[in-house]
Amino acid sequence: MDLEEIPYAGVRWNAEGVYHRDTVSTKGITGKAVYRIEKDDVVYNHMWPTKAAFGVVKEDAAGCYVTNHFPLFTVKPHVVIPAFVEATFQYPEFQAEAARRAVGTTERKQISNAAFASLPIWVPPLSAQRRIVEIIGAVDSQIAALDGEAGALEGVYRAAMSLLWRTADGVEAGLRFLGDVMQLDVVRTPMEAGTTYHLAGVLNAGRGLVDKGAFDGDDTEYTAMNVLREDQVVMRKLTAWEGPITVVPAEFGGFVASNEFPTFTLSADIAPSWIKHVCRTPRLWAEMQSRVVGTVQRRKRLNPDQLLSVALPIPPRPRQEQVAEVLGAIEEQIAAIRAEADELRRARAGLLSGLLDRTIEIESAEQEV
Repeated sequence: MDLEEIPYAGVRWNAEGVYHRDTVSTKGITGKAVYRIEKDDVVYNHMWPTKAAFGVVKEDAAGCYVTNHFPLFTVKPHVVIPAFVEATFQYPEFQAEAARRAVGTTERKQISNAAFASLPIWVPPLSAQRRIVEIIGAVDSQIAALDGEAGALEGVYRAAMSLLWRTADGVEAGLRFLGDVMQLDVVRTPMEAGTTYHLAGVLNAGRGLVDKGAFDGDDTEYTAMNVLREDQVVMRKLTAWEGPITVVPAEFGGFVASNEFPTFTLSADIAPSWIKHVCRTPRLWAEMQSRVVGTVQRRKRLNPDQLLSVALPIPPRPRQEQVAEVLGAIEEQIAAIRAEADELRRARAGLLSGLLDRTIEIESAEQEV
């Protein structure tokens, strides 16, 4: 093989397909066998059968190469169509059986070529396979349309974020230090045995808080933790360049977090709904990143006084509330569309399982979609 570069393919977990993983120079590579994959080939990662790393090659990955960790098979077109094989890979019973046949002592159990090839699947007539693929494809098209609509709205949201910094006249507001509009305000609560606490975490990129579950005060090494209060700003000091900062919503009031999560109370001229969207801006993250301290990248921290030294354009509160209302409306639309797409994904999974285990008749499924 006379190549200067090799485009390698990978196989995503959960039977989510074969993809172009990366392109690597062949300089210095000797004695390593690679295999070219073509459209409709069946490929799997023999080290990850427990993660359903099975796929059928589509146009975008055709012509890539894989190593011997990715066995290749070709389908018999007079017996089965590739898209039906792909649907079978997504069937939970098939995935469970593949995992049962994997051998090894760690999570990364392997499945041999022979064991993979001997996995039983239902193979109806080609006409029935095509109808099943068409039914699932119709649902996939609806999901893709919803994902596209949500993606377009997310683009609108990102563009509209520029309004955060502007006055009603459309000019950028004057710069103010965060220390002028919010102050460090931490309330500590002791960890007591027999008392239940609810732990919160802060997501990156200003995406909000996550419920990390309840625990008893006797089950932690901390003697005290920070209490989160509604409408406060909370950040994670560690890896602050990733934007782990947000406003505490009502449902997280009373949750606790470690001392790595300082809290700040806003002044009266700052709308919490506005600062929530500010927490999602690359402009704020860049300011946070420029102030982190430490010698090891993953252990670098942003201290509260460094956050308060950030200066941002801050328009008057009425303008803040107006912009926050616009952005909030877009956000609600995105959430509703994403929820509808998720519901369709759940319906798709049930439909696929029913079609493949024959508890749903093809005719009735065709009427539904």
